[in-house]
Amino acid sequence: MEDPVARPRPDARGAGAVYWTAGTHGMLKIPKCSSCGRLHWYPRVRCPHCGSSELGWVHASGRGVVHTYTVVRQSSDQYFKTRVPYVLAMIDLDEGVRIMSNVIDCDVSDVSIGAPVAAVFETVAEGIGVPLFRLAALKQ
Repeated sequence: MEDPVARPRPDARGAGAVYWTAGTHGMLKIPKCSSCGRLHWYPRVRCPHCGSSELGWVHASGRGVVHTYTVVRQSSDQYFKTRVPYVLAMIDLDEGVRIMSNVIDCDVSDVSIGAPVAAVFETVAEGIGVPLFRLAALKQ
């Protein structure tokens, strides 16, 4: 049965357009400054480190760890209220940037700071793929 309430769509215009489009292809892309060589998050028109407008994108591994998280137990949003409780987390990607997303498909009590995660993607509209994360096995 199809979900009658759709996931809220992010604003996929402007500096973040590449990010959302990449998600529809199962890729996580992160902005990288061509001048200073540093990665950053969130997408913007100028590098937050050096101010350059010479920005590109790199393909990220989609792997990281939970930096911090909260369990949301109530929501007024039609989509999210049917999914409580759910995990909203700050994820430290292996590439060195921190992004916010949901940790999905797990018992909320299984999530912990430092837990390894891997990206999965949900296409919510044409050209918009939302990166989400699942708990992953520890690297050996």
